[in-house]
Amino acid sequence: MFCVTKYHAIRDQLLDRLDTMAAGEPLPAERDLVRELGVSRMTLRRATDELVASGLVRRRPGVGVFAIGPKLDTTLSATSFTEDMRARGLRPGSVILDFVRRAAGARIGRRLEVSPTAEVVHVTRLRLADDEPMSIEALYVPEMTVPGLSVADLENASFYELLRTRYDVTIARGVQTIEPTVTDDEESRELGVPVHSPALLFERTSWNAEGSVTEFVRSIYRGDRYQIRTELSLQQSDSAASRARR
Repeated sequence: MFCVTKYHAIRDQLLDRLDTMAAGEPLPAERDLVRELGVSRMTLRRATDELVASGLVRRRPGVGVFAIGPKLDTTLSATSFTEDMRARGLRPGSVILDFVRRAAGARIGRRLEVSPTAEVVHVTRLRLADDEPMSIEALYVPEMTVPGLSVADLENASFYELLRTRYDVTIARGVQTIEPTVTDDEESRELGVPVHSPALLFERTSWNAEGSVTEFVRSIYRGDRYQIRTELSLQQSDSAASRARR
């Protein structure tokens, strides 16, 4: 019982320390933490292993243990990545991994409500916040919606802002699904995380004010950096509310 209590106390002390650390900042060396906290190496390593498994720190063999920083809340609302990061006081950025024009094909054609032979723009971007990889975004847009779109237009820029200012297109509504997944080899390499790391898969279809599909987006977000936040309200039924007023 004492060992369990001691272990949890050390874990809580490490959590308190992490609350004040920036992403990428290293924890003190193991020997220094052992001396400072007055615990055995085994107890300290058990606590650290749990933090690694929980996605709160990252261990780099032979280098040390580094804070990942607090998870970013992502709300279920239609905001662009660029706008979202700016609102958090972070510097948004992106790296274009792929940019092609091609036939939609059956699957993307269904998503965009266009013919399988219709030309679409397919862009894959690595999205960054303060130069740290956050997500991989695959964007599909009908070519007729964004004629002349180029790689330079999308580097470190908001696609939604570009739609509004250049193409006079405003996103009016969207449908988004979210499910847990793990990263594959390529995703792990781009995001800088171990293979099969927890991740969130977002798929979103958006329509413009005229009712036409503007985009289909498939994004992989790092599970160690994101969490879903929703605001809930308790609504009474009309009959219950009526009884409460009597």
